[in-house]
Amino acid sequence: MFNRDTRQARIDTLIGKASRVHGDLEFAGGLHLDGSIAGNVRADPLEGSSLSVSETGSIEGNVEAGNVMLNGTVRGDILARERIVLGATARVQGNVYYGVIEMTLGAQIMGKLTRVSEKGNEPVPEGATGST
Repeated sequence: MFNRDTRQARIDTLIGKASRVHGDLEFAGGLHLDGSIAGNVRADPLEGSSLSVSETGSIEGNVEAGNVMLNGTVRGDILARERIVLGATARVQGNVYYGVIEMTLGAQIMGKLTRVSEKGNEPVPEGATGST
């Protein structure tokens, strides 16, 4: 009945623990962040993109990607069109817009959770039934 996707996310780009990026970042494919980014992070919407942020990773800006796996900190809104996984050490100060969400005990969100429709970025009206 419940099926967890245990595949490792593809990593095309790695930002190390000692690295700091100042400014917006656009990427395609998979990005893994151990360092910090002061700016918005945006993935190519036409590709199956994934962003993973480790416990030491942090982003001060908005995040937009197909799939997000968060164990670090984000200060800004997150749009995960397909799926977001929040680990026990995840900290979000902003709103989270998602297709599917998975949260581990200990994750913290200081903002609103809003499910988005599959066809676009439109929030799903309250009371509407989805196929998730």
